[in-house]
Amino acid sequence: MTTPEIEELKLLIEEKYGKSLSTTTDFEEFSLYLRKKAGKNISASTMKRLYGYVADDHKPRISTLDLLAQYAGHADYKAFVFWLKSSTKYNSSFFMADQLTSRELTVGMEIMIGWSPNRLITLRYMGNSIYEVVASANSKLLSGDRFCTGCFIKGQPLLLPYIDRNGEHTMPFVAGRNGGLTVLKLKK
Repeated sequence: MTTPEIEELKLLIEEKYGKSLSTTTDFEEFSLYLRKKAGKNISASTMKRLYGYVADDHKPRISTLDLLAQYAGHADYKAFVFWLKSSTKYNSSFFMADQLTSRELTVGMEIMIGWSPNRLITLRYMGNSIYEVVASANSKLLSGDRFCTGCFIKGQPLLLPYIDRNGEHTMPFVAGRNGGLTVLKLKK
């Protein structure tokens, strides 16, 4: 059994350790490392269960979580959870953004979006949050492709569950993975 807090603790452990834990050897090496370097004793099999490497629905013992939280730099697991909930790094928040939403458009309007490096797309609004690619420069999106999204936000990646290409759905697509959309404008 896992929780968002446990998942975050696992990420911090891997970050501090300097490598991911995903194989039997990784868990065995980490268990030895933890014993030698930090004086903490957690078996490789416990780590495997915690990381979901072996199937187990049991919640980890608090003593295990305490030791791992201490390794990550906290007094214990309870202190780690408190830090996590009060850290601004993890807080949801409202933010100001240059954005364009589907409800601002009427059928037939065109917009341009772009992202690094040198990707530029012209889209036509089809209604019901559906967009069709009219022109594409240096992108994997092709003229005639369609997708559904309710919003474009400058500075944020555009995440699409699929592209409708010739009546078939592609795998999920992300535009502007690094740096987000850099061009967002309504064509006049």
